[in-house]
Amino acid sequence: MQRVRVGLTGLATVLLLIGVASAIFSSAKEEAPVLAEGAPKPEVVANMTEGMVTNSATAPKDEPIAELGIAPRTAESPAPDIDPARPEGE
Repeated sequence: MQRVRVGLTGLATVLLLIGVASAIFSSAKEEAPVLAEGAPKPEVVANMTEGMVTNSATAPKDEPIAELGIAPRTAESPAPDIDPARPEGE
């Protein structure tokens, strides 16, 4: 009977600790974040980078090891368009 009492007491303690932790974390989520004086504002920084486009986003990254320079590229680069009616010197 004593083992059952100790087990139930331990279980109740764990449930109580989980409830207290849940209450603390839920109240922390509802508070507004504290910003330091002179610190950048997250909404302004997010808007600054909104319209920027980089070349790495447009090019597909199908060979990450080759881009790191560890292995040579396996895919052939596309052949240039050659017009047979035009001489090569022009």
